Amino acid sequence: MRLRNIPGAIEIIREHPNFIEEPEKLQGKWVEYFSNKNPIHIEIGSGKGKFITTLARQNQNINYIAIEKFGSVLVKLTKKIHEERFSNLAIIHADAENIMQLFDPGEIEKIYLNFSDPWPRKRHAKRRLTNIRFLEMFKKLLYNDGVIALKTDNRDLFDYSIEQFNLSGFLIEDNTYNLHNSDFSQNNVTTEYEDKFTSQNMPVCSLVAYKSGKHG
Repeated sequence: MRLRNIPGAIEIIREHPNFIEEPEKLQGKWVEYFSNKNPIHIEIGSGKGKFITTLARQNQNINYIAIEKFGSVLVKLTKKIHEERFSNLAIIHADAENIMQLFDPGEIEKIYLNFSDPWPRKRHAKRRLTNIRFLEMFKKLLYNDGVIALKTDNRDLFDYSIEQFNLSGFLIEDNTYNLHNSDFSQNNVTTEYEDKFTSQNMPVCSLVAYKSGKHG
């Protein structure tokens, strides 16, 4: 899907109180930014923000960080919460390629990958966020019992992701090819894409991958 360019997008985003101008300066210091030691959950590719802002409202004891590389999309996120003041949400304009510059090892409890670009051509496989190249970076940033939650409408990407998680040593649980007709849908928070797909009766694949087998 081609994204419409929004003139002055970055300037608009900068005006929002939850936007972090230079997030790399907070690497290893997110406890100071949030002024607490609550767990940190991040969404890579936060889109218009329905998913992560819903979670932030529901869970005041968790700190959330929305990461999105397209400024034109972040404008829509910041406009959505223009009147709200989240003490447990930070917004970052960044590419996942640079994630190691944003966090210290073991600084993150959970990573959400929701409807990431599937990069369907084989020559682009290394760009997929579930390619082992990215998974190894994510593994370093996660707690020992940290977790990655994946949702996608792309069956090929889902099967590929299972393979890559296994190669990277993650333990996969709660995997399903039809989330909304499974036992795992009860506490599911949807994204804008997800609402669109389900309204068209398109199945959503999902899984949870643990960094280690030691979890409750």
